[in-house]
Amino acid sequence: MFYFKLQGAGSIENLLLKTQQEGVQMRKMSDVIINVPGTSDCDPTCDSQKPPSPCQEVQEPELKARGQWGSRVEFILSIVGGIIGLGNIWRFPYLCYKNGGGAFLIPYIIFLITCGVPIFFLEIALGQYTTQGPVTAWVKICPLFTGIGYGTMIMSFLVNIYYIIILAWSFFYLFNSFTSHLPWVSCNHTWNTVICDKTLTLLNLFSFYSAIIHLIRRRTLGLTDGIDDLGSIQWELALCLLLGWIICYFCIWKGVQSTGKVVYFTATFPYVMLIILLVRGVTLPGAYDGIMFYLQPDTSRLKDPQVWIDAGTQIFYSYAITMGFTIGIGSYNSYNYNCYRDCIVLCLLDSITSFLGGFAIFSVLGFMAQEQGVPISAVAESGPGLAFIVYPKAVSMMPVSQLWSCLFFIMLILLGLDSQVLNV
Repeated sequence: MFYFKLQGAGSIENLLLKTQQEGVQMRKMSDVIINVPGTSDCDPTCDSQKPPSPCQEVQEPELKARGQWGSRVEFILSIVGGIIGLGNIWRFPYLCYKNGGGAFLIPYIIFLITCGVPIFFLEIALGQYTTQGPVTAWVKICPLFTGIGYGTMIMSFLVNIYYIIILAWSFFYLFNSFTSHLPWVSCNHTWNTVICDKTLTLLNLFSFYSAIIHLIRRRTLGLTDGIDDLGSIQWELALCLLLGWIICYFCIWKGVQSTGKVVYFTATFPYVMLIILLVRGVTLPGAYDGIMFYLQPDTSRLKDPQVWIDAGTQIFYSYAITMGFTIGIGSYNSYNYNCYRDCIVLCLLDSITSFLGGFAIFSVLGFMAQEQGVPISAVAESGPGLAFIVYPKAVSMMPVSQLWSCLFFIMLILLGLDSQVLNV
């Protein structure tokens, strides 16, 4: 009996000694992992200084296979290019003036703080945590959420169709700006009819008699009298559409590596164009009236529920929330990247860009209204009406109109191209 007790005690001592040796080895391995030189949790391409979690160890091979952003700058510029698009230029200024001017900023800021920033951060963090695209990321969280992922893909598909057409129109207008006389100024072109009248005031700008409407209906789109007459293919516009798709392909053909390099130009150059157009706009006569029309507060409009609906809609639209591409962009970050501060800064940058875009647009509209003696409300438009009718007409009234027309449509192309590429 005493022998067996001694043998059992010896076995326990051996077991404790073996466990102690294994613990020493584990500490040595963790020291090697922690002390790897050049690691930092501030760089999306580096691992954290903390020991890797089991989830991170599983994700590392996936990240290497999918690729990662080459630097923090590439990630930030990709987000900037994706969320700052055409809506910042042609939608926010119009909603602001329509819904009470400066008073519209009250519901806008409330929705920014309570909805915009939190959900935007949620989507970036979701992609970063799962290292998956918008469909499979929700599957990893909960299989019942699969429909959310497919819903975002459908929305992205519809937006891609919409944006590529805008790009084609912008290319068409840009190429037509390289002429001695802008084609929407006069009525002596082959596509004009006898009812075209270039002397119409801005009050009749959207009538069938204006030169620019002739350009859009008969030259650009080739509209017919009804659906029974399909007309012919507009080959110039079709080639512009093909050009847009070719550029998109070469922006993404090598995945995140090529996209990360393209955004250095496509995300920054629109700001150069916007600043140039802003400086030019505020120096025009009548610019002050246009800006005041844009910002004049009308607090009584806050009683209208539609104002609050427009504010919330603009936040979701401008931040590309529920569009899916923010999840995809976040998935190319390293597991421990601190995206929280970047999300806040990017949301503020997006809203500031929208606000400045209103100055660039309404300063020109004020000049346009003063030149022809009409109220600014007669020319204030949003969407394609602003981009392809009102603003081209305004630049045609400036000296060196071809230059300003080229700058404006280059800005539209770059703004639309980023959103198109990142949604694809």
